Amino acid sequence: MGVVELAQGVVEMHTLIVEDDFTSRLLLQTLLSRYGECHLAVNGREAVDAFRRALESGQPYDLICMDIMMPEMDGQAAVKEIRACEEARGLMSTEGVKIIMTTAMDDVKNVVESFRLLCDAYVFKPIDTGNLLDHLRFLRLIV
Repeated sequence: MGVVELAQGVVEMHTLIVEDDFTSRLLLQTLLSRYGECHLAVNGREAVDAFRRALESGQPYDLICMDIMMPEMDGQAAVKEIRACEEARGLMSTEGVKIIMTTAMDDVKNVVESFRLLCDAYVFKPIDTGNLLDHLRFLRLIV
């Protein structure tokens, strides 16, 4: 995908943060901007639009941090559209963008539904930065 290795051996990640809560958005942006460029969306509709533009421009996202409960379009509906867009281009979810759900919703139903929609990880709020970084390492987005 779009992860670029810089001269110093540091990997630059192209990230989309989808979060309607200002504090959570700021926390994620502060943490993830250390690893590359971060774009922001405040709802699922903006996320899907940003994802499509990035894919069409040849600079797809490496990571999407997606909240579930948002106005206009929730995170699960957005993930479903993003994966359908990838599939239409012949990309399997294992080859596409890595999606981490970042949400306060810790009930089993939402966790199962998110993985059924092919998210790659699920992080509960308040976000534990160490846990999030562990997921990024596991997904081979950072070293």
